[in-house]
Amino acid sequence: KQAEQLVEQADKVGKTLMVGFNRRFAPLYRQLKQQMQNPASVRMDKHRTDSVGPNDLRFTLLDDYLHVVDTALWLAGGNASLESGLIQINEANQMLYGEHHFLCGETLVTTSMHRRAGTFRESVQAVADGAVYQLDNMQIWREEQQDILTQLPVPGWQSTLAQRGFVGAIEHFVSCVSNQTTPETSGEQAIYAQAMIGKILDS
Repeated sequence: KQAEQLVEQADKVGKTLMVGFNRRFAPLYRQLKQQMQNPASVRMDKHRTDSVGPNDLRFTLLDDYLHVVDTALWLAGGNASLESGLIQINEANQMLYGEHHFLCGETLVTTSMHRRAGTFRESVQAVADGAVYQLDNMQIWREEQQDILTQLPVPGWQSTLAQRGFVGAIEHFVSCVSNQTTPETSGEQAIYAQAMIGKILDS
């Protein structure tokens, strides 16, 4: 409800409202979205070393898992339906593991998060026409085409903030304010992502 109120208020007073989904501005994720053709499947995993609690399941889904769902559905083109999934919790209603499956058109999307996996790791795998992609921690790119494996070098000059999309997000917001254009990550986009988390909770 607060998100809806923010969207309405921004529109009422003619202000630019943008949500900081930084992964949408991570250079490798943007390259993947632009380059892959007709993806059959997209899978995104974001695991934690030891991050069970102290907050409950709902908080963790909206605070952290939200970014996995948003990024994966954005890569696949949005307009998704939740097909299936599971969530494992402990006695204190804290998230241990979650995995869900969506359909975006004909693209199967899988999201996954383990809160105590022993590793702080994020990865995206995509199977598309003519290529298979593997991206790790927003800095390592592997691509297979015609049985040839290509790995892009990690830019030595690129800061972590640029690598993870924060620089791109800020520059995009400044550009939208300057040019009075609608941000890629508008308030409506955030409400859509929250609605997907709501469906996960309801299921």
